[in-house]
Amino acid sequence: MVFNVTTEDFDKEVLGFDGKVLVDFWAEWCGPCMMLGPVIEEVSEEIDDVKFCKVNCDEARELALQYGIMSIPCLLVFENGELVNQSIGYIDKDSVIKLVK
Repeated sequence: MVFNVTTEDFDKEVLGFDGKVLVDFWAEWCGPCMMLGPVIEEVSEEIDDVKFCKVNCDEARELALQYGIMSIPCLLVFENGELVNQSIGYIDKDSVIKLVK
């Protein structure tokens, strides 16, 4: 399952989460984002020990600016509230799995 996260609940859902969280920064007009979305969904069904979230950059510009998102899709991996890994651009399923492991 992939959760939609907003500026209002980002701190609670991502930074306050005890464990790993993958956050997909995306936008509806972004072709590579639309290709990556189903990949993230598929991986979220297979991996139980990681929380998967999406942030729409058009609706949460403050978050995109805060994390220096210049290109999307951008995947950020947090562990216990700390940024531990990231990837920019479309990546395949195996690469998403490696990113969160």
